[in-house]
Amino acid sequence: MKTKSLGFIGGGRITRIFLQAFANKKAIFDSISVFDTNQETLQALKLQFPYIQVISSAAEAAAKDVVFLAVHPPLVMDTLEKIKSAVNEQTIFISLAPKITIIRMAAVLPINQIIRLIPSATSVINHGYNPVCFASGMSEIQKWYILEMLNLLGHTFETAEEKLEGYALLSAMLPTYFWFQWNELENIGVNFGLSDGECRESIYETLNAALNTMYRSGMSPTEVMDLIPVKPIGENEEQIKGIYQEKLTGLFGKIKP
Repeated sequence: MKTKSLGFIGGGRITRIFLQAFANKKAIFDSISVFDTNQETLQALKLQFPYIQVISSAAEAAAKDVVFLAVHPPLVMDTLEKIKSAVNEQTIFISLAPKITIIRMAAVLPINQIIRLIPSATSVINHGYNPVCFASGMSEIQKWYILEMLNLLGHTFETAEEKLEGYALLSAMLPTYFWFQWNELENIGVNFGLSDGECRESIYETLNAALNTMYRSGMSPTEVMDLIPVKPIGENEEQIKGIYQEKLTGLFGKIKP
């Protein structure tokens, strides 16, 4: 894969995740530059990844071969106005934000190579599940290059743009629905006399087996959920379902274009 220069506009969590994923794979690029309005954020990133170039403007980051826009949706359009004169017809532009469509971005940026990606935090260990969509004018060679690079993060796959926000809720944000619960179960397990290591091993192995039972056994969800007769929080299931419906449906309405 021919190396290119990378520019990140925004130096927050997702940029740190991407840089860690590239470092894990020992990926080599001509250069990696990062811009952020917060100097403390940049200094922390530089300390963790000394080889990156910290730059002073979004336009400078946008002058690289591949540009990642890693800002929140409300900032996207203003940022595009600031960088539109810095990109050229060879620029490959990748937005990591939900809600703002390729058509809206193309109305500002004078380029055809516009991409949207919904990134996942699990990319930090190169096990991301990252749906991507491409502007209609992109060539198969360009798509191949981008998919080759993004697969360093984990599983990257092409999908229709109108599905991206659904994936944002069912893949990108999904770990947040469970991580705190697993951590709490670890704490409870220690109170029951298990060691930290025993708690983690038990939860890790059982979760893997439970996922495979639900999705790989060939049994229906009802059959799977009937395998264990004692359900300690069964009386709270309807309440939990209601929380999912209320919170996720409401959020989907906010991020849907």
